[in-house]
Amino acid sequence: MATVTLKGNPFHTLGELPAIGSTVPDFRLVRGDLSEATLGDYSGKRKVINIVPSLETPVCAAQARRFNEAAASLDNTIVLVVSSDLPFAQQRFCTAEGIENLEMLSTFRSPGFGREWGIGLVDGPFAGLTARAVVVTDDNDRVLHAQLVPEIGQEPDYEAALGALDD
Repeated sequence: MATVTLKGNPFHTLGELPAIGSTVPDFRLVRGDLSEATLGDYSGKRKVINIVPSLETPVCAAQARRFNEAAASLDNTIVLVVSSDLPFAQQRFCTAEGIENLEMLSTFRSPGFGREWGIGLVDGPFAGLTARAVVVTDDNDRVLHAQLVPEIGQEPDYEAALGALDD
């Protein structure tokens, strides 16, 4: 169990993020067209897995915009945004913000995602959502970078996440 804060108040996750060097757990999440996506669908590509509580918040929206800009110049890399938002809300967000370089995935049919990835919040006002995190993998799904953002209202360390792709 890890601890994160929201405006300085501590809250807990269901576990720990996958460790650097480990292989990330598989997932079954929902795309914008309501089809299911699994980790295997992105086989052979490096992944930036950008996990946010909800795109309806300013910090999550800023995080998606920042990774959208970066994704345009990344080779053999897909940037996935995982949130609890319904796919319809994710699509509205992408249309309104001009997001074209990210793949949005929803946890709405996958309540186990937060547990399996160690980032499900168990208490506080966001209980049931995910904490804010970024996991970067190589093309074999091995973790190169993992950050559980300590303050939910804070953006992640973009340079560290994207820099992991250079190593």
